[in-house]
Amino acid sequence: MKIVFATNNRNKVKEVQALMPSNIQIVSLADIGCTEDIPETSATIEGNAKQKANYIKEHYGFDCFADDTGLEIDELNGAPGVYSARYAGEMKDANANMDKVLKELDGTENRKAQFKTVIALTLNEKLETFTGICSGHITQEKKGEGGFGYDPIFLPDGYTQTFAELPLSEKNKIGHRGKAVRKLIGYFS
Repeated sequence: MKIVFATNNRNKVKEVQALMPSNIQIVSLADIGCTEDIPETSATIEGNAKQKANYIKEHYGFDCFADDTGLEIDELNGAPGVYSARYAGEMKDANANMDKVLKELDGTENRKAQFKTVIALTLNEKLETFTGICSGHITQEKKGEGGFGYDPIFLPDGYTQTFAELPLSEKNKIGHRGKAVRKLIGYFS
């Protein structure tokens, strides 16, 4: 089975393909000739995932899945949330986003946070969603070279290493995206 993953983020494609069984092959947006930025104008993570999946179905005719992920920090009333990629501005700069979070939490005791991923799947004229959540907290400083996004400042519960310090196999096992993808795979079974 081949299915389109509605993202231009190669890191996400790599993470998700590593979780997929060998009988499911991910096709990228580049593979279907989609080079435009797909609108993400919803006020919710779930809404953005649905918007992206529906866009590919409507404009390209392919069944697909799309995800949206947000970092939700207790002390910041759930921010950056749906604005995670653009938290420090439209340039989507991961370091600037992390720096802004660290500055806003400076001197704060409550550093509880969670990553939330919602995957929307369009398949056979149906739309399904799958959610994965990973709880943890925000570190005092960036640690690790792996991962992407906020991974260097997110310490998952029960671990002493940030997502950026963990091997991809371990991050996929405990992480938000991995949890949502396993639900997606279960739906295919």
